[in-house]
Amino acid sequence: LGEFEELVLLAVCIQEGEAYGVSVKNEIEKHTGRSILLGAVHITLYRLQDKGLLKSKLGGNTNKRGDRRKRLFTITHSGLKQLQAAQGVRQKMWQLIPRLKLDM
Repeated sequence: LGEFEELVLLAVCIQEGEAYGVSVKNEIEKHTGRSILLGAVHITLYRLQDKGLLKSKLGGNTNKRGDRRKRLFTITHSGLKQLQAAQGVRQKMWQLIPRLKLDM
């Protein structure tokens, strides 16, 4: 699981069934302070769906979107397991960093 894939999965989880391309992009930008391309988010959402880590359904259509429907993404059980594994690896590695003594 790459870093960007992990961020996309986390953003989808945060949005609890209301995640779609623009909302995922905004969530990631809000928390990372980085500017990202919407196309990169869409490609990653579909790649994660192909891997079985996300599932999607079409939401309702609105006049604001020209009567088009949003594709809403949610995490699967496999996706959640991947996120938990990634979190575990990161936590273990952080704990292995030697404590630095700072001379003040």
